Amino acid sequence: MVVLIASLSTGKGTWAEVSKLIGMEQWSKVVLIGNTFAKDNFQKPNNAELIEIDPLKPLPLIKKIIIDNLKNKIEDPEVLLNLTSGSGKEHMAIISALLSLGLGIRFITPGAEGLEEL
Repeated sequence: MVVLIASLSTGKGTWAEVSKLIGMEQWSKVVLIGNTFAKDNFQKPNNAELIEIDPLKPLPLIKKIIIDNLKNKIEDPEVLLNLTSGSGKEHMAIISALLSLGLGIRFITPGAEGLEEL
């Protein structure tokens, strides 16, 4: 089974896409990365963990928070990643953190017949 990592932040309708992705597979782990609003308002499933970040903080600090929360928690060498939601700054921090942890990344989105790799 595979780990899903998704940004959960701003963007009209993007939470619906993340919810759809979560429901499309039997993930070994779901990691959501979002702000306080997402933490307080998104109904995450039991197998999901939310890493809270403050998008107003400097990018290196956001990256460090992500690394600190993921270090030694992902056993798979590769993760599936969705960045539909959020800002470029958040996306840079997430991608940089995952690569710094030595993880491979495959970008995905929900498709008409299941997961669609980009």
